[in-house]
Amino acid sequence: MKTLYLDCSMGAAGDMLTAALLELHPDPAAFLEKMNGLALPGVAVTAAPCVKCGITGTHVSVTVNGEEEESVEAGTPHGHEHRHYHEEAHGHEHTHSHPHPHEHGHEHGHGEAHHSHAGMREIEHILSHLDLPEKVRADALAVYALIAEAEAKVHGRPVSEVHFHEVGAMDAVADITGVCLLLHELAPERIIASSVHVGSGHVHCAHGVLPVPAPAAAEILRGVPIYGGAVRGELCTPTGAALLKYFADDFAPLPVIKVSKIGYGMGKKDFAWANCVRAMIGETEI
Repeated sequence: MKTLYLDCSMGAAGDMLTAALLELHPDPAAFLEKMNGLALPGVAVTAAPCVKCGITGTHVSVTVNGEEEESVEAGTPHGHEHRHYHEEAHGHEHTHSHPHPHEHGHEHGHGEAHHSHAGMREIEHILSHLDLPEKVRADALAVYALIAEAEAKVHGRPVSEVHFHEVGAMDAVADITGVCLLLHELAPERIIASSVHVGSGHVHCAHGVLPVPAPAAAEILRGVPIYGGAVRGELCTPTGAALLKYFADDFAPLPVIKVSKIGYGMGKKDFAWANCVRAMIGETEI
């Protein structure tokens, strides 16, 4: 059976999963051309070699109108994506105290020009106009729904009041669509993920201090085996959590597998541990 194994010993985030799967793709350049050919408004997706702890992998960057998203938390060291989902009733603040899935490793300006929002209806509209297989579109919408439902529950608001910051929304669409499309093209028969390292400590926000994992990620990861550790900071983001929750058939140790290809998707920050998601694809007996 064609099996994909995702090693999440340094957590998971949308950009890292995209990069790891891209390394498994038979033609990464063609895939990037396809992603950029979707003509997401203002979006450009690029990939570059990246070295962590002596291991060479790939780092994927998504820019929106020439900008990358940037974390607004002080003291969040991990360096995946920090994407911001807004609850309309709470205004425009960029902190963990509002419905914001946080993805590490992108940079992003917070000027007034970007203070517009999109809800699930707008996300559905964007995805409906992309040249994607119907299965990929449905998968992307389902992943978005997991995130929106978790944010709504955490903040005690209906899903209809969960909104996405303009730059973050386009960035998230690229990451989520990229992972869904990569998995569609790689076509594993089974996907297994390791237990998920969520990090430890707290995230400092404008309205206080929140525990790691962030509330939305914790909600999404209900039923998934998770653990903390020596790494201080947020390692598993809500987007990464939702992608794992939706696609993984099981969370288990590495099975007996004849590996044919290995991919390393790198985050931005450097640690004593290689900051990456490792993806292995190969054949298992079951």
